[in-house]
Amino acid sequence: MRKFEIVKAYQDVEVLVPQRQTKHSAGYDLASIEDVEIQPGEIKMIPTGLKVLLPDNEALLIFPRSSLGIKKGLMMSNSVGVIDSDYYNNENNEGHIMVPLYNFSTKKVTVSKGERVAQGIFINYLQTIDDDPNHTVRLGGFGSSDKKQ
Repeated sequence: MRKFEIVKAYQDVEVLVPQRQTKHSAGYDLASIEDVEIQPGEIKMIPTGLKVLLPDNEALLIFPRSSLGIKKGLMMSNSVGVIDSDYYNNENNEGHIMVPLYNFSTKKVTVSKGERVAQGIFINYLQTIDDDPNHTVRLGGFGSSDKKQ
């Protein structure tokens, strides 16, 4: 089972649940839950107000929307985000999906509440036959897979 859920901090706010925009769209559009200003050369984390429940053998890949760079002068600072199944409900940030955007333009850019900034694509992943995963538990949120218990 896979599904998007609203994180506790945004339970009382209108959150746009991701939708595919057409019958054949692969990605679910992710929108900003608040207005965020990004100065030239600055990186800001764009909150979505969402987390995602995934089976153990799946991940959610986060890609920028194609119009982001052309129309706004923004790009994802990590190129592609990878949301692992154990990111859900982690103790650091409840699994809140945040989109790190870098302003490569020469002007201040505003990402408006409700503006779609990224798209998430669900994938199954395979493991090698000699896979010996480290059986530790994720301790935190963003960038925490190397910090385990």
